[in-house]
Amino acid sequence: MRGVIPTALLAFITYILFTGSARPFDLVTGLIVAIGVGLLVGKYLVQSDSKALNPVRWLWLGIYFIWYMLVAEVKAHLDVMAKIISGKYEAGIVKVPIDVRTDYAKTLIANSITNTPGTVVVDLDDEYMYVNWINVTTEDPEKARKEICADFERFAKKVFE
Repeated sequence: MRGVIPTALLAFITYILFTGSARPFDLVTGLIVAIGVGLLVGKYLVQSDSKALNPVRWLWLGIYFIWYMLVAEVKAHLDVMAKIISGKYEAGIVKVPIDVRTDYAKTLIANSITNTPGTVVVDLDDEYMYVNWINVTTEDPEKARKEICADFERFAKKVFE
């Protein structure tokens, strides 16, 4: 039963947020869907981690979200717009080492890179990500890591490790 309640709670909150309604029908439907999701996948999604409810981790997640939306996204959008307008870019796939251990941290980093304009993670293994980058400035894996995902890794470690 490990993971059922947190998964169901997250599914319920997500359902209500996406429907945008708190009518009784939507609340009951959301509850049924959430319980089903929790029972089906809860034990697979939630690892046994006593630190999951640590408020400091949640604070870092909030800080990361605000930083990502206000800084990383804006910088990336402006950079991609400048590259498109000028026509000066050299796209390619680069090998980027990953400096985190948990699957959750790797997923956060890969999703952050993919959601940021100009970069897409096309493959991921235990040690490396392969990133399609709109403007390859270096093929050196360590330098690419610093340019593409060092900030994401810093936050992922604080939240998930």
